[in-house]
Amino acid sequence: MGNVVIKLGINEITEMKKYYSKQLVEKNPPGSVFSAKTPGCVITAYNSGKVLFQGNDSEKEAGRWGSVALSAGAGGAKKVVSSAKGDLPPGISQMSAIGSDEVGTGDFFGPITVVAAYVKKEHIPLLKELGVRDSKDLNDEKIIAIAKVIKDVVPFSLMTLKNDKYNKLQQSGMSQGKMKAILHNQAILNVLEKIAPNQPEAILIDQFVQPSTYFQHLKSQKAIAKEKVCFSTKAEGIHLAVAAASILARYAFVQYIDKLSEAAGFKIPKGAGAQVDVAAAKLIVSKGRDILPSFVKLHFANTDKAMALVNKRKF
Repeated sequence: MGNVVIKLGINEITEMKKYYSKQLVEKNPPGSVFSAKTPGCVITAYNSGKVLFQGNDSEKEAGRWGSVALSAGAGGAKKVVSSAKGDLPPGISQMSAIGSDEVGTGDFFGPITVVAAYVKKEHIPLLKELGVRDSKDLNDEKIIAIAKVIKDVVPFSLMTLKNDKYNKLQQSGMSQGKMKAILHNQAILNVLEKIAPNQPEAILIDQFVQPSTYFQHLKSQKAIAKEKVCFSTKAEGIHLAVAAASILARYAFVQYIDKLSEAAGFKIPKGAGAQVDVAAAKLIVSKGRDILPSFVKLHFANTDKAMALVNKRKF
């Protein structure tokens, strides 16, 4: 489980609190301004200006807020300078661009789905009219409705890292960040091939790790998309190509969860809260523990919690 600390000003912390307003926890630790819990991360902001991110999604959540991050590792604190939004090409929001985003990294059940989508500048008004925006602001019903329309409007590539493969890679020592970098890169390459000989004016990736680390993860890849590639936190608010990718990735994830529900014989919940512990326990009892690798991300703490429920028969 990762831990990242960043230093922010009071105005930025106030902005953070608003951003996580729906995920705030009632009891704050001593000396803190607020504490919030997402499916893959616990965020705690302190009066000192330090913000602590804990969990599997800590790098991505910390990356949303830029600044200088201190990543706690075995060798002590490591300073990492994040990409600034000022590095983006002027007027990028109105360019023909490829956007890339992922879903499922903080969910116990289900795969990681990554989508890269190409939005021509002339299609931007249409996507706005269709209600395209960050998938986190839309319910599943709305996501499905929008995705069914835009999948025939924008060229895109979907990469799905299923649980069996995810668990093998994770157990071999590959970090989730490297998995995501490889998936993003391949999805972007696929879209570039689809739209050739046309070329995007920019390629925007919703930042989940520092750009230098992203390209370090790709060193072993045969082909790497580098030209015109830029990174930003909250990228879905910068270009609709990222928002469209977010919606298509969520749509694919929802469809996959539905398939898992059908295979399990009951509705599989999303996220990484207590409800998934109960669902996993139910799955273990009905189909045996050996079925788990094809349903969940085994290294999540939810696996042990589910086994504890099974042993105590408390579900």
